[in-house]
Amino acid sequence: MVTLRLMWGLLVLCVVAASPRRYARQAELDNYDNNNVDLDLNVDGDDVYDYYDGIDEPQIEIGTLSPDEDIDPSHHASLEEEEEEEELPIKPQLIPSGSGESGTLMGPSAQGGMATCMLCTCLVGSVYCDDLKLDRVPPLSKETTHFYARYNKIAKISKSDFANLNKLKRIDLTSNGISRIDDDAFFGLPALGELILRENSIRQLPALPPSMALIDASHNQLGSTGIQREAFKDMPGLLYLYLTDNNIDHIPVPLPDSLRSLHLQNNNIQMMHEDTFCNPHDLNYIRNALEDVRLDGNPINLSRTPEAYICLPRIPVGALI
Repeated sequence: MVTLRLMWGLLVLCVVAASPRRYARQAELDNYDNNNVDLDLNVDGDDVYDYYDGIDEPQIEIGTLSPDEDIDPSHHASLEEEEEEEELPIKPQLIPSGSGESGTLMGPSAQGGMATCMLCTCLVGSVYCDDLKLDRVPPLSKETTHFYARYNKIAKISKSDFANLNKLKRIDLTSNGISRIDDDAFFGLPALGELILRENSIRQLPALPPSMALIDASHNQLGSTGIQREAFKDMPGLLYLYLTDNNIDHIPVPLPDSLRSLHLQNNNIQMMHEDTFCNPHDLNYIRNALEDVRLDGNPINLSRTPEAYICLPRIPVGALI
């Protein structure tokens, strides 16, 4: 029995020795006043602050900002004015067509008072306005490089539509019902390289800048007088010329040596001359670039004038009998 009591007493002593000192944290807090440290808990009796040993982090207090006596009333009023201004709706203003207004990619307004980039899709310098029932060219920015307005209802192209757009490289107006184009609507565009006017009602092809590389005016109504004389002569970089389905009755010569592809199918061309593609004064002349000539669908027999295409790397596609 004595041994049992001794063992029980030893167990109690071990437990007491292993337990931490009570009120150690409270003792530390009580000593702050003695060390002249002003600790402002800023509590009503229930707030608790966490302290991290070895980390001096400022405590963020919520809801303890003093009243407005420390805030400048004029500054407070200005903040309210700013909030009111932000709530005002932004009203787009109409920019005249072709004004080339700088700033955003597009002018701020188009049909129905909507911004052009809200109506169309704008990606960097490219503007896509396909199949939107437009009846005119929307205002474009000076930064526009590619413009697509296919399958709309644009009937006329005016000089002002593309004025001052010196970076514009490509225009695609396929299937719009265009019947009239001002003669200088495109000529003043120094960077224009590709013009696509397919499937319209154009009777007169306008003057084009010498920078052209691709011209596609297929499926129009150019006829025998719709192409100006020597219209393509001064285009040293012209590569592709497509004039199918236009009721044209002649090949629009002279054509630049750079030309690679000429499509004239389904017209009314009845004859070629020996100087249409070749140089009759130089029998060694070979036109290496022009490999694709389409004359099928024309009332012409190619076998009657072989000297007209003897300088070409390939015989034109067309009737041989």
